[in-house]
Amino acid sequence: MNEIKIAIVDDQNLFRQSLGLLIDSVEQFKLISESEDGNSFLEKLNTTGAELPDIAIIDMDMPGMNGIELNTILHQQYTRIKVIVLSVHVQPLLITQMINAGAAAYLAKNCDKNELITAIETVYKTGFYFNAGVLMALRESANYRTQTQKNISNIPVKLTAREKQVLELICKEYNNAEIGEQLFLSTRTIEGHRNNLINKAGCRNTAGLVLFAIKYSLFQLPV
Repeated sequence: MNEIKIAIVDDQNLFRQSLGLLIDSVEQFKLISESEDGNSFLEKLNTTGAELPDIAIIDMDMPGMNGIELNTILHQQYTRIKVIVLSVHVQPLLITQMINAGAAAYLAKNCDKNELITAIETVYKTGFYFNAGVLMALRESANYRTQTQKNISNIPVKLTAREKQVLELICKEYNNAEIGEQLFLSTRTIEGHRNNLINKAGCRNTAGLVLFAIKYSLFQLPV
């Protein structure tokens, strides 16, 4: 695996510094910045010649600019940075809101260190990571309309059979190269299908695409 560049944005000094030590302890991870709030993080990103992270781990409660606002700005201005939310708030509606707004993963602050490492690696590889808690939140969320979306004919866009195949494999956490191997297609062709799916579904990223698939019963959540 390539080196994964990571930034941390959290106003709790001890937590942020401890998390930084954890990141530095993983061989393939590279911690490139620590910031106490969203504004200072954006200032670092705007510095000429600044090294951009692959992943930003952000808190929700911060002074000046909260995680919702920071996530929105990052998605608009730095589309290549994938956001992992690490928060004490685990309400289903908030989790679904952040995924809809472009976050690639949402973890509770009391998660195990091994899960955080897995989440970082999976987000880097596939573009999203949904653990059991997030899947449960999607199931419980008002946006996850189980009863009204049973029939896939209710999908607001028309998907080809190939697009549905690609979408199912995306939901199973396959990356473009792995999907290509499964379907005997080139990685570039799969990338095109993925982009078409995101555009058709009106999603912000792969995580939103998975949420779309769950919402319209194109992918069944594991029980």
